[in-house]
Amino acid sequence: MTLAKRYILLVLGTLLLACNRGNKVPEIPVNDFFKSQDRATYRISPDGKSLSYLKLQDKKQNLFVEDIATGKVVQLTHLHEKNISFYSWVSNNELIYYKEKHGDRFQSDLFIINKQGKNERQLSSNEKTRMRVLDDQLMDDKYLLILSNQRDSTVSDVYRLNVRDGKMEMAAQNPGNITKWITDSKGRLRMATSSDGVNEKLLYRENEGQEFKTILTNNFKTTLFPVAFAEDKPNTVYAISDVNRNNSALVELDCLTGKEKSVLFSNDTLNVVDAQYSKRKGKMAYVVCETWKKEKHYLDNDAKVLYQKLDKLLAKAEVRVIDRDKSEDVFVLRTFTDRNPGSYYLYIASSGTLKKLSDINSSIKEEEMCEMKPISFTSRDGLKLNGYLTLPLNSTAKNLPVVVIPHNGPGQRNTWGFNAEVQFFANRGYAVLQINYRGSSGYGKNFYAAGFKQWGGKIQDDIDDGVQWLIQKKIANPQRIAIYGSGFGGYIALNAAIKSPKLYKCAASNTGVLNLFSYLSTIPPFFRSNLQMYYEIIGNPDTDVDYMRQASPIFHAEKVNIPIFITQNTKDPRISASDAIRFVKELKKRNVPVTYFEREDLPFGMGREESRQKTYAALESFLENNLKKK
Repeated sequence: MTLAKRYILLVLGTLLLACNRGNKVPEIPVNDFFKSQDRATYRISPDGKSLSYLKLQDKKQNLFVEDIATGKVVQLTHLHEKNISFYSWVSNNELIYYKEKHGDRFQSDLFIINKQGKNERQLSSNEKTRMRVLDDQLMDDKYLLILSNQRDSTVSDVYRLNVRDGKMEMAAQNPGNITKWITDSKGRLRMATSSDGVNEKLLYRENEGQEFKTILTNNFKTTLFPVAFAEDKPNTVYAISDVNRNNSALVELDCLTGKEKSVLFSNDTLNVVDAQYSKRKGKMAYVVCETWKKEKHYLDNDAKVLYQKLDKLLAKAEVRVIDRDKSEDVFVLRTFTDRNPGSYYLYIASSGTLKKLSDINSSIKEEEMCEMKPISFTSRDGLKLNGYLTLPLNSTAKNLPVVVIPHNGPGQRNTWGFNAEVQFFANRGYAVLQINYRGSSGYGKNFYAAGFKQWGGKIQDDIDDGVQWLIQKKIANPQRIAIYGSGFGGYIALNAAIKSPKLYKCAASNTGVLNLFSYLSTIPPFFRSNLQMYYEIIGNPDTDVDYMRQASPIFHAEKVNIPIFITQNTKDPRISASDAIRFVKELKKRNVPVTYFEREDLPFGMGREESRQKTYAALESFLENNLKKK
């Protein structure tokens, strides 16, 4: 070989090596995926002159207000022991907010303060009760409608709170079965829903001097969600409804008869999941339907023009309106994609100006993230199932290790958008499979009801069928498949280890349900009216004993023979730590490899960063040992 040829081969080899190195995906630190937002919960004052937000300082949230015209910022709170769990503007000059202590979930102290950070006053002290604002409109410059269970811990009554002197008076007493109170655009209490746990009633009154009367009764499987009262049509409410239909539609409802007056939007193949009402114009702006992505269908041309402008200004990103002023001129926007957690923006429609406020997670680089693609397949009993598949960057869709993530529930679903867990796993080289199994929301009430009392049954089959589909497509390496979930997703993961141990090489549960009996026994008092509904969806501990025992992982530890990862939040009131300890002990008796640790998550999103990071670092090591090293 001549010297020239050797030189050419050396150059080609060097270039090939450089290309391979260029294609190599950098391993992103686990902490970068799960960072807390520095700024969040942006709100606009009713007059559109001020912007408020929560800012993270030394792991505590504090409230700030910025003058939009001048940019001058005022810090309203200086908290050290407590966090702000909720706040809202109640006038052009005043805000209310809750302070909550660590561990005191749903118990809060309510304060009012002006936007200069002065004249702060405590309006209530809730050591043993749950309080929430029903309507943040300030009536007669002094009254707010709030919900409180101070009279009876199991129900919420409506009170009229005087923000000037802190006095409360009863506005409507809950007879014991009211699950929701609804106000009109002027803040008047006009509608309510009641439930016996299975059947729901819609109640209405023309004015606050009248008694509520039942106008409609439905089974809880049926959706009837009032969106807004029509300004120009007396006794008419706009509602999302699937009464006498499988998919939800937007309808006009006659509040005196309970009958539909007209259908504003419906589609046999689309499910309406949300709708936007314009208070300024007094009409519906658009509906939101969801297939694999959410999409708007416009009912008002002005709304269509607005969003077309936003789509041009913020191209290639999904745009959501987070808040707006009363005149609907000043907006807070949030953007995101499947590869970008997104940013917050301030948009002024009259001038067309757009200002970036902050990134949700500036550590994430879009070019290093992976696409979330829709998939569909048919279950073993012929049901069409949908979901998402995320492949590692620069990978060939062939013979990949897989992490299956069943979503939490019941009644939830996977949606398209940025998911830190999914991107974390994909960055580590795993394909990620998410399945909207039967019982998931968004696919019509028949699909939702098909999942009732199928925990450990057909729902489990749906997950397994999705994995088999992935194997048949030769995308998955059948020897390197793991399943991981949180809540009911963790429950599904542990049941997979029991029911299909040959399909999965390991299973991981993050605060997963282990015992359906103890889970139902921990339902809070203020949710007791929905207990019969939970019995229909999950099972009745009195009449479905055999089924619930068969479907609870706690009773089947002897069937587990694959490595298990379990982490429990000891502060979660819905999960029994003793069940997890018992389950882990049974596994260890049989020498099943098990990783277990407890943590104490704060009840605030801003305070959970350290705990999240520890959890995912341990989970990464678990998957590395059981999938990649096999």
